[in-house]
Amino acid sequence: MMVATPGAFHGRAATWTLAEMRAQDLRQVLEIERRSFDNPWSSTLFLQELRIPFSRIVVIRPAGASDEPIVGYLCRWLVADEIHVLNVAVHPEHRGRAIGAVLLGEALREAERSRADAVTLEVRRSNEAARRLYAAFHFEEVGVRRHYYGRGEDALIMRLVLPRG
Repeated sequence: MMVATPGAFHGRAATWTLAEMRAQDLRQVLEIERRSFDNPWSSTLFLQELRIPFSRIVVIRPAGASDEPIVGYLCRWLVADEIHVLNVAVHPEHRGRAIGAVLLGEALREAERSRADAVTLEVRRSNEAARRLYAAFHFEEVGVRRHYYGRGEDALIMRLVLPRG
């Protein structure tokens, strides 16, 4: 299983840096959101997530100066003993470069640090690329949320139970 560490990350011929999302990152995150989802989150929702104590949004950019463009992000909640991934997106021009894996790896590393018992998420049944990514991290399908994405598209509920060590 791939587990990420803070700071710089290596993934398929590129080095990446993770950082906490800041309000000034909103424009770039919204661009990725709009290009990734049929029903994108609004700026209000992202700003709300930045204020919620149990929410965290991590952005990823090429290593180097902090003015490098953001190429992806992950939003998660840490509630009780579980991390719930709300949103993961990678800019379409940067997909296929293991960026989603780096972001998910950071969520799993955070789960380990916080001693969470599990990580859960929902994924569109039709999103084969995301389902392959989650399966590579050993997530299992544990349920279905009917019409979760509207227009008849279901969400698969996926869960990774974390070992206690």
